[in-house]
Order: sequence, then structure tokens, then C-alpha cells
Amino acid sequence: MSTALDQTRAAISPPGDDDPRRYEPLTRLRLEHPEAVAEAAAIRRHHPGARYGRQNFIIAADHAARGALAVKDDLRAMADRRDLLDRLRIALADPAVDGVLASPDVLDDLLLLGALEGKQIFGSMNRAGLPGLVNEIDDRFTGHTAAALAALGATGGKMLTRIAFDDAATTSMLESTAQAVDGLHAHDLVAMVEPFISRSSGARVVNDLSTDAVVQSVAIAQGLGASSADTWMKLPVVAEMERVMAATTLPTVLLGGEPTGATDETLETWRSALRLPGVQGLTVGRTLLYPDGGDVAAAVGEAASLLQNPAAAPAADATSPAPAGAKEEDR
Repeated sequence: MSTALDQTRAAISPPGDDDPRRYEPLTRLRLEHPEAVAEAAAIRRHHPGARYGRQNFIIAADHAARGALAVKDDLRAMADRRDLLDRLRIALADPAVDGVLASPDVLDDLLLLGALEGKQIFGSMNRAGLPGLVNEIDDRFTGHTAAALAALGATGGKMLTRIAFDDAATTSMLESTAQAVDGLHAHDLVAMVEPFISRSSGARVVNDLSTDAVVQSVAIAQGLGASSADTWMKLPVVAEMERVMAATTLPTVLLGGEPTGATDETLETWRSALRLPGVQGLTVGRTLLYPDGGDVAAAVGEAASLLQNPAAAPAADATSPAPAGAKEEDR
């Protein structure tokens, strides 16, 4: 590890320090040593790999890149990057958490901080469909590319795929999603596809969370790309999840969605869905990063207790980072 990277990590205080300058060493490192991101990725210890029967637990942190900063009644909850990084570091410190799904800016911060040792990395690829934008459905790929994720030794990339039958941009977005799936597969990376049947409602786009709509979205999304060999689904928890999971044989992770009710009630809705065949775990963010009462560690621990993980995964080899493009079982 370079002296600059090592010194930066040593200088940044643990989460809980309210000093507004606590992440100043990170800014200095970015300014003077931009190559440190690639270095941090190259020396990172990798996750031992996904295994059926051991459910994955991924923390999602790509909301801000879409301008979605609100959590319940707090419209700017995610606006403070220092606070967000504190919360992410607390969540990722739990050994039950397998990794993170993040936009490039957040992911680079976490790499520099050394918060992703032994973790899976999923990059967020399309973030241009800003809430309230006049052409919100035209959700172009402005984030991670497959090549960039391969260079970081990532696990894969995620794309939001909103299918709006009343919007002509849907056709090009389906094509772009298929191209992204192919690009990820060409680098032996997982393509995590998050589909919704959507429609315009006034000034914003809303997702249809009826069981039939989710089943239809799965049918469309799992057929995108030249192959589905390394494609996962990322799906909401809705009524009759048995029918949803009967619609696919692809590994599926459950998303948390926008927090509305009490944190403990939301966690309970995940419990039965996690018992269904094909469900490979959780990929959730705001519900756990901004829980009622503010105790991130407790919320993450409670969510982890819902997972079916009968045996701990084997430890990753700390001395042998996986090469870019390595299959997940090698990570």
C-alpha cells in the first residue's frame, strides 16, 4: 500500500466523530493521488463468492446519484456525504454484509477508505432518469461501464429497467439494457437487472407493484441480452411473491424500496419472501442506513438475522486479489 493511501486511512476517524473536517484527508488524497482508487481496488481482499443456500446481503448506496435524497419526511437525508459514509462504514463493518451496490463516486470513497475488504462490489450503471425529469424513462447509462467494473475487480453491475408502455423511450432503454448485459457478461461479471412496469403519473413516474405487473417485468427483463448465463434479478417484495419467484429460474435478490412504514414492519415483510426458492438475498439501502431511531448497526443486524445462512463462507485469501474479470467464485 502506498504511503499516501495508508496515511489517509489512518487519519480518518471512526464513524461517530462529528468533526466536519473528518473526511478532509480523503479529499486531499483524491486531489494529489487520483491513482489511489485503482491502487485500493488492486490490493483489496475479495469476497469468496456467491453460493446457493447462503443468501447475499448487499447494501445499496446509489440513490443520491439519481438526486433521490429523501428518506421518509426528511427530504435531504442523504445530502450529507460525510454522514452517508459514516452510515455505510457501520453497515459494511458487519461481517454478515457481503458487499455494496454504489454509484462510482460512493464506491471510490469506500475503496479509498478500505471499507470493502472481503466484500462484493456491484456498480450502478444507469442514473440519468432523474425523478421529475421530463424524459425520466429515458434512463441513460451515465455511471459505471462494464470495462470500468472489470478493472476494479467488481462482482457485477446493476441497471434499473423501467418498462413504460406509454413512453417511446422504453424501446431504446431495453436495447441499452441488453447491451449492458452483454458487456458485463463479456467481462465475466454479473448483470443485476432491476425491472419495473412503470407509467407516468403527473410530474413523476410510478412503478406498478401489483403481482401481475412484477411477473410481466420479470418475463421481459430476463430475456434481455444475448445470454442470461450470469444475470440476476433484483425485485421488489410484493403480494403473492410465490407467483413472482415462479416466473424465473435466475438468482434473485430482494430490493428494499422507498421506506414508508416503520423499520421493523418493513423487515418483517422480507422474512417470508427470503424463504422462497431462488431468492439469493437482500440488496437494500435507505431502510437500513436511515432506520427509525438511527441505530444503523442494530438495523443491519436485524436484517442479517432474516437471512438463510447455515454456514459461514470460507475466508477469502488476503494475499491474492482476484484479477480483473475473474469469475465470482474466484473473488
